[in-house]
Amino acid sequence: MANMNVQQYAGSGQAAAIFGMYLPDHIEEYPNVQVLSADMSVAASLDRFIYQSPEKFTELGIAEQNLVGISAGMASEGYTCVAVAQAAFITMRAYEMDRQYLGYMQNKVILVGLNSGFYLQYFGNTHYCIEDLAIMRQIPGMTVLSPADAGEAVMAFEAALNCPGPVYIRLTGGSQAPTVYHETCPFTIGKNNILREGQDVCLFTTGACTGYSIQAAEILSQQGIETRLVDVHSLKPFDTESVREAKNCKLIISAEEHNIVGGLGTAIADVLAEEGGYPPLLKLGVKDRFSKPGDYDYVMHQHRLSPELIAEDIKNKLQSL
Repeated sequence: MANMNVQQYAGSGQAAAIFGMYLPDHIEEYPNVQVLSADMSVAASLDRFIYQSPEKFTELGIAEQNLVGISAGMASEGYTCVAVAQAAFITMRAYEMDRQYLGYMQNKVILVGLNSGFYLQYFGNTHYCIEDLAIMRQIPGMTVLSPADAGEAVMAFEAALNCPGPVYIRLTGGSQAPTVYHETCPFTIGKNNILREGQDVCLFTTGACTGYSIQAAEILSQQGIETRLVDVHSLKPFDTESVREAKNCKLIISAEEHNIVGGLGTAIADVLAEEGGYPPLLKLGVKDRFSKPGDYDYVMHQHRLSPELIAEDIKNKLQSL
């Protein structure tokens, strides 16, 4: 990671950065890697990788349960398998296989969930994925990563390749999502990154919401509210110490493109409940309901996850204390 230049990935989607750029350039470093897809080779920008290393790729079609099962079998024979599918289906449709073959059997498989959150837009609620953090965190032995942008997606993928046991990487946003990381920084599984210091409120965020939260923090700063901003790229293991460091703020906030039940906000709430003495927690995200389909900005605005609405909700809560 020390020699990685994340700036080269800026402006690309997370999957394109991983599979279209990083992996083809570094595949010789990982001779045991095998990539398996559930009809996602084009969506994941795997064309260059397949052309370069056809012997390292297997297409299984739209069969996510088989994808996980075959990946687990290959992993049991010593391969490091990367299984790629839509996030909604590699987590929900294949959940039993994720639990039994990966969590329980501890096979080394990296699950890459494409287009999580609302990025599939007009496909609607059948393809939106607002539950994956909650259900994948429930699997014992499963590492759960949620990078903020394309550069951090590559850092997360590299960390996953060197991590023992199964990993789920949640990819959100697209090529138009804000760039968060303009230069390489330390990426440690289980250790959050502090993006901004502030003493008034502490905003924890994850995935593509991180870029929008940076913009929200800037809006709040213009209104005299200084925000400590924390990028939670690791949902499991979870960095409890970063929550403890927020104890002296007036308000703690979670912002996530996910149901507020079971995701980042719940992980923070668990820490607060066990220790006590913390300021209130404001959970921003999907309020446990389905969405009216539309384009990405429309759905994010519907759930008050645009920068302006994040800032507005934080200010209103702070004023009510």
